[in-house]
Amino acid sequence: MTSEPGFPPYTYTPGVTPHPIRDPAGHSHGQPVRTIIVENNRIDAVPEFARGVALFGRGYYWEAHEEWEAVWHAVGRHGPTADFLKALIKLAAAGVKVREGKPAGVQRHALRALELVTHVRAQSGASHFAGLPLADLSRLASSIAETTWTQPALDHGRPIAFWPGLPASGDRL
Repeated sequence: MTSEPGFPPYTYTPGVTPHPIRDPAGHSHGQPVRTIIVENNRIDAVPEFARGVALFGRGYYWEAHEEWEAVWHAVGRHGPTADFLKALIKLAAAGVKVREGKPAGVQRHALRALELVTHVRAQSGASHFAGLPLADLSRLASSIAETTWTQPALDHGRPIAFWPGLPASGDRL
């Protein structure tokens, strides 16, 4: 399977495609562990954060989850920035659950993302976080949670964006 330049050759579906890290046939097997530095909680300046956004928008949900989880660890896993990242991680996990045909998991992850975005909005008082509008993220999470998901016909490994990418400043869902 071919992919766009700069993107993995396939997206991971648990139990179907090779695990990207653990399986010797995985697209990220043997890659060195990255050291991520986040200065002043400016995750929008971290390449892994931006890569997660790009991966998510193209349907590489597991891979986006991995990028954001690495940044989440770098910010210490606590506080508004970590909660925002965890919301994105949960949205990506919902995409993985669609691929697996697990609608309860899709809903559970989307509802948790919605809770986290709501919490970040209340904690920070901000309308945007890392350049992303929180109200639009809330609408996206809510929409995902309210949709009845069944596993689509998949060419396993081929990324499919099940919903629009993350809204940028000024974009509307």
